[in-house]
Amino acid sequence: MSGRRLVLPQFPRAPEQYNASYMSEVVRSFSVFLELFNNPGDARHTELTLTNLPQNDYNLEVGALFQQDGNLKIVIANKPHPAGLAGTGAVGSVTVSTP
Repeated sequence: MSGRRLVLPQFPRAPEQYNASYMSEVVRSFSVFLELFNNPGDARHTELTLTNLPQNDYNLEVGALFQQDGNLKIVIANKPHPAGLAGTGAVGSVTVSTP
């Protein structure tokens, strides 16, 4: 059971016949539920152990944790932490002739 203190939305009783306002209320209640469900809420811990953390931010969402070179890091939008620093490139061609 979660330690979060959530006040879940109340879903209306279904009418015997289709009713547009009932359907709007059901959709609104589901929207409220999904917003609450997707919000992780506050957390406070006195002890925390993180195991098997990724070595870089590849394919991680913003706010996720990873470790790189022994440092704990948080994924931030538009701030990459590549797995390695290597690259190749080419620019045009060169012709050398001797007389």
